[in-house]
Amino acid sequence: MNKTRFNLTWFVLALVLLSSCGGLNRMRSNADNVRYNVTPEVLEAHGGEVEVNIRATYPARYFHRRAIVEVTPVITWDGGEATLSSITLQGENVRDNHQVINFGGGSFSYSDRIPFVEGMRLSDLEVKVNASLRNNEAEFDPMKIADGVIATSTLVVNRPESVLTPDRFQRIIPETREAAIFYAINRANVRPAELSSEQMDEFRRFLDEVVESERVELKNVGVNAFASPEGPIRFNERLSEQRKESSDRVLGQELRRVGIDRTNDFYNARALGEDWEGFKTLMEQSDIADRQLILRVLNMYTDPEIREREIRNLAAVFTEIADKVLPQLRRSEMAVNVERIGYSDAELRQIYNSNPSTLNEEEILYTATLYTDLSTKHQVYHRASQLFPNSFRAHNAKGVVLMDLDNVAAAKDAFQRASQIQNNDVVRNNLGAVALREGNIEQAEEYFASVASPTEETNYNMGIVAIKKGDYAKASGHLGNRPVINNALVKMLQSNDDDALRILNNIQQPSALAYYLRAVIGARRGDNSMVFDNLRTAVRMEANMKEYARTDMEFGRYFQDNTFVSIVN
Repeated sequence: MNKTRFNLTWFVLALVLLSSCGGLNRMRSNADNVRYNVTPEVLEAHGGEVEVNIRATYPARYFHRRAIVEVTPVITWDGGEATLSSITLQGENVRDNHQVINFGGGSFSYSDRIPFVEGMRLSDLEVKVNASLRNNEAEFDPMKIADGVIATSTLVVNRPESVLTPDRFQRIIPETREAAIFYAINRANVRPAELSSEQMDEFRRFLDEVVESERVELKNVGVNAFASPEGPIRFNERLSEQRKESSDRVLGQELRRVGIDRTNDFYNARALGEDWEGFKTLMEQSDIADRQLILRVLNMYTDPEIREREIRNLAAVFTEIADKVLPQLRRSEMAVNVERIGYSDAELRQIYNSNPSTLNEEEILYTATLYTDLSTKHQVYHRASQLFPNSFRAHNAKGVVLMDLDNVAAAKDAFQRASQIQNNDVVRNNLGAVALREGNIEQAEEYFASVASPTEETNYNMGIVAIKKGDYAKASGHLGNRPVINNALVKMLQSNDDDALRILNNIQQPSALAYYLRAVIGARRGDNSMVFDNLRTAVRMEANMKEYARTDMEFGRYFQDNTFVSIVN
């Protein structure tokens, strides 16, 4: 009796074990009946990540009531793999907290992201399944459920634009030199002291330079004579006329001294009467206590006689005005207007090569623009930064050229030096460009966001950041209608191939990448001629495009095409 009971127990246990193993084996052998739908059908990289969206459907009578199944998506490629997070499922009779799949059938939805790496461009998305039933486990054969990864978003041209603050070089610079002759009240004769003033001596030296220098061209000479706004208007008009005549004689004498004939039409002498505008300016600049009251009088009345009467009514104030303001208005102003002629381009190059230290800041910064060779241009800006170490523009310009030379580390040093002198929008944009080239997207975005008045360059750079972060609508807003590669790329990433093609066709000097993107659009349209013609041009311009195209899933349907193979091999 005991022996019979013992044998029966082992028989029941054996049936359970056989049932467990059979259940797992059946699930493993029928794994092909599980349907996996991946969206999109071919994986894509956006914002530096690959998003995997799966919906799996289990048929009726497949999922054992007591089974626990762990499903793990894995992206595999030649030489590597990347494992995504797992999802655990359970049969309807399992007492646990996993998602339940009924014996009558069921489904689950799954989503995860994983950083993109280059090897994924030609890869498979697989699911690995581990199942357990009571104390038994089974590992299913990996199942491929999708191809991957379309990495068109990584074709963004990461060449952010630096802002160059222009020089202020002027080859012709207008210049005016003035000298004033002041008169006693109600008088028009020139006092000897006025002719020996320091201002008159400087005026004479300037006239000497005008006639002696080949780089100074006389444009015109003139006299403006005034009377202070006090007394009868007609008297002051005659007085200003008399002052014009007396100062005209002084100026004529000085011009004759240096051999300038004033009979030419460049000479002009005017009597301008009472100088109310000068009076207002001096009042605004004065420390007279009631100056605001006087200024209100000027604003309230335009008639000169009423103005003078109202001001004289302020007896205490008028006394101070008579002492401090009116004497400065009893004058004639002699002016000489010239143009200084700067060095020619050839002269600037010659001086830079022989004695650059004689050039001023604007001249040497302009000289750098005369060279197209980037190395030479850098040398000139570097010399400018040495001669003018406190020039923000010199250090910044040096950094801009270094960026063009792909010497990002040295450019960063130059921009940081510029920022120590003047931390403005220009340098913040340029330091952001450095951060972007270094791959520090977050820091780059911070710099660009700190630019108070974004330039076209800053908006372009922010567009690159947005592409890299996968925000294509934002990128499109920053890039506007610029006919550049990155703008066409954004349209393609938004599935707007028509606009992308229009942008590519408007690029004046298309690069290999421009032709490559045209080929991609052709592949999306199934236009073989468009694919092959543009791809041939692209690989002819840049041979490394061959290797890229061979593993670009945009051309997945052409991988076995003889024409495609002949182009990329």
